[in-house]
Amino acid sequence: MRTLSILFILLITTFGYTQERSYSFSLEEAINFALDSSYSAINSRREIAKSIKKKWETTAAGLPQINGVVDYQNQLKQPVTPIPGEFVGGEPGTFVPVVFGVKQNASLTATLTQLIFDGSYLVGLQAAKVFVDFNENANEKTLLEVRKGVINAYGSVLVTQEGLTILENNLATLQDNLKETKALFENGFAEEEDVEQLQITTAQVENDLKNTRRLEGIAKEMLNLALGIPVNTEVYLEDNLEKLAQESIGMALTETEFSFENNVDYRIAKNLTEQRELEVKLEKSKALPSINGFVNYGTSAFDNEFVFFDNDTPWFQSSILGVSMNIPIFSSLQRSARTQQAKIALEQSKTDFIQAQQEINLELDRAKSNFTFAIENYYTSEENLKLAERIEDKNLIKYREGITTSFDLRQAQTQLYTAQREYINSMLDVIDAKANLETVLNTPDVTNRNQENQQ
Repeated sequence: MRTLSILFILLITTFGYTQERSYSFSLEEAINFALDSSYSAINSRREIAKSIKKKWETTAAGLPQINGVVDYQNQLKQPVTPIPGEFVGGEPGTFVPVVFGVKQNASLTATLTQLIFDGSYLVGLQAAKVFVDFNENANEKTLLEVRKGVINAYGSVLVTQEGLTILENNLATLQDNLKETKALFENGFAEEEDVEQLQITTAQVENDLKNTRRLEGIAKEMLNLALGIPVNTEVYLEDNLEKLAQESIGMALTETEFSFENNVDYRIAKNLTEQRELEVKLEKSKALPSINGFVNYGTSAFDNEFVFFDNDTPWFQSSILGVSMNIPIFSSLQRSARTQQAKIALEQSKTDFIQAQQEINLELDRAKSNFTFAIENYYTSEENLKLAERIEDKNLIKYREGITTSFDLRQAQTQLYTAQREYINSMLDVIDAKANLETVLNTPDVTNRNQENQQ
């Protein structure tokens, strides 16, 4: 009985662990989740952490450094030095072999070094700060792209799901029409061509429905990838396409005052220019002297035997304090050439910075234009859909009354299906166009929201 109970508990536990976790998100919840958990966002935060560690690495280079050395030598064959014989009472002109020193020696030494002045170090500190700023701006750009990617992926899933609903309804209507027309044909009240026209349309809608179901699976996997979760995870979407489109419509966003400082691409381009300015300062600083100080303390012992762990072994102390100055005097114009290269690179960067500002202006105008067009196209598609529905209804009535042909009905149905696709795609275009404009204006403030989610 006990064994059965244990097996039952193990089965329940195993079953619980094998259940895949599912998620349910509104669009805003999906964005916030991705800003914290998407693969790009995670690695972007790691880049910031790396840059902060790099900044400390640069700072630590100018702080006191302590190194210790433990040295042991055992002269297996001691060197012999000949000295004149008369030094030890021998015959002049002869030499006596003498061994100097002892066979074994050991020493312990600790050295503290301190950078006193180095122009390159001071520039390096400035460069490290700019590098951190650059990575923070790059992180913000990544988060904006993550947000935009989630909006597009979320909307794409809704589009395929809306498309599935429409196609399923269209197919059900067509199948009813086909069934009715077949019955009329079998009783001699319809032509065979009428049946064939409906069969063609039905087959096309069936294929579209199968393809849309496959596309729905792919769209869901793309959304999961954007969210940073396994692609086979089940995700339920709480918002619907029409609601999001209605919330996105509004021209107030196009009237938002634009500031270059709010645009992340502008700040990144500015960071790059600052880096080039520091490179010029770095090359110039290499012509300045560098000063280093050090203090050394050591102890050593000598003997013909290994007695260094004996308490009565004498150890002799030593200590040195020193300062060294390295003064660059002449480099055959090598430093000058490097400085000139850095100055040219700075001028290139300034030109790139001007170009970046013009590209941002162009991107802003394009984003505003696309957003305005998307809204206009949405309203047009909405009206066209209503017209196409009325036309299809009229042709269906006329067809059933024998006033129009099956070919005319098929044209009206095809026109309706096209209008339906254009309408749901226009809603996604509005959502995407708004996201693109918000990215240029940098209105979402993704950095602060991401930090709030982490707290």
